[in-house]
Amino acid sequence: MTAVMTPPEPPIRAESLQPPPPLADASMLEDKVPEGLKASRVLAGFSVFVGLLFLFLSFRPLWHTDLWGHLAYGRTLVTTRSLPATEPLMPLASGVRFVDTAWLTQVIGYAMYDKFGFTSMSFLYATSITLMAVLLLYRGYQRSQSAGITLAGLLLWMWGCWQHLNIIRPQLAGMLCFTILLTLVTSRHHRRWHWFAVPLLFAAWANLHGSFFVGFVLLAGLAAGRAIDLAVRCGESRAVHRDSQVRRYVLMLELAAVATLINPYGLGLYAEVLSISSNPNVAELVEWGPLQLRMSQGQATAAIGMLLMVLYRMSPRRVTSAEVLLLFGFGAAALWSSRMLVWWIPLAAYYGVVHASAIWHAWMQPLETLAPSPRNGRWSVITVGAIWFCVAITPFGGRLLHGDNGKLKVARMVSSQTPLGVVQYLKKMAEEKKIPRGQAFNTYEWGDYLLWSGPKEVKVFVASHAHLIPREVWSDYVAISNGSADWDDRLDRYGVNLIILDEATHDGLIRKLRENDQWSATYSDNVGTVFVRKKPI
Repeated sequence: MTAVMTPPEPPIRAESLQPPPPLADASMLEDKVPEGLKASRVLAGFSVFVGLLFLFLSFRPLWHTDLWGHLAYGRTLVTTRSLPATEPLMPLASGVRFVDTAWLTQVIGYAMYDKFGFTSMSFLYATSITLMAVLLLYRGYQRSQSAGITLAGLLLWMWGCWQHLNIIRPQLAGMLCFTILLTLVTSRHHRRWHWFAVPLLFAAWANLHGSFFVGFVLLAGLAAGRAIDLAVRCGESRAVHRDSQVRRYVLMLELAAVATLINPYGLGLYAEVLSISSNPNVAELVEWGPLQLRMSQGQATAAIGMLLMVLYRMSPRRVTSAEVLLLFGFGAAALWSSRMLVWWIPLAAYYGVVHASAIWHAWMQPLETLAPSPRNGRWSVITVGAIWFCVAITPFGGRLLHGDNGKLKVARMVSSQTPLGVVQYLKKMAEEKKIPRGQAFNTYEWGDYLLWSGPKEVKVFVASHAHLIPREVWSDYVAISNGSADWDDRLDRYGVNLIILDEATHDGLIRKLRENDQWSATYSDNVGTVFVRKKPI
């Protein structure tokens, strides 16, 4: 047997006993991001917060009321390439003079929908609110130099305005314009470009939404407040005339008033905007009624108001007359009409941040001793990455990056109260030519979606443009909806053979119709019911 010889092991060299060379210290790497593009830790943190907010809003369901009516008007404007002189969509309001105070918003909305589909509506909704948040964060942090106080002010704004932020409609464009104006006029230093920005803002505002009047009030309140402060401090009126700030606010107000005349209706737009709030139909809507504590937004407003009183009591900062005029003026308007709350809350949040920061810095650390937050390329990467990620994974971002894959379902993108099944049934009736002749009766909350997606054979009774509905028609609608003693006679008067109702707000009328032998429920789901008259009139 032959023995197998094992080769001897090579000798161990001294070099192999040495430890491996140390890795490079990452902190020693050179930051090659240009100085102007370097971000701070605060900016990166705000970017992450704003990105998550945009992401959250992008997946919010599209509301089932105003949005669809405005899209329907936008479709009409784009199709006809003109502004109708009378109400074009509701048969019972035919011939009523129509001044479209939100025509530009409607055209933009429909153009986006026509190009990108449902995802564009979520994008416009999320973008408008996110931009407001960015502006409030920017101005709040600039004044407070405290990220925590600034974020607290932003959360208060969202809490107080949430009921209105939840609804997708042109008012969001008006709220964004108001926030831009507030950011401009509260700047510590006036810039030359402000003289161009303010008139351009009002020119756009007058065509996007009829709320541009509140911008006039904001500028007038700042001018009057500054004048009062000077008159009290100096004891003479000449100081008011010589003051550059007073002159600047007044001149901006004049330029804004002229800029708003750049609209298709000229001065007629002013009369229309003022008449809407005094319309008796609008006055009967809950959102136009007085602010009450039993409302969730009323409770939020009360809490914010009490917090403001505490802050003003403790603040070492001088209180200006402009603050008093604006907070009490817009506050009184909000008490009179809860829809005016959206203009008071941003002011309350802004001044709350200013006084809270004054208290904090007086107690803890003077503002002058605060070191600026260091800027670093690493925070720039985090900032850009957070924004890109949060935009890319939204439905609209996916549409831009990957195209229309057809996998998005409409039912997942709209609110649960949207009458998808009801409209689908009505379309089937229209295809089979079973839509009864004559006027239909529908719930107010569904009128807009019926105008947008319902078959043209269905003649909508009312929609969210309540100020365009003749007073007699509106009174009959309210009486029928409430199940008045003569509700069936009123339906007969309009020749109604088709009724479309939602379960959430019209369960009483639905019950009466089921008990009435003249009507038959031909379709019903957990959202609404369709009734057809057994013997059409």
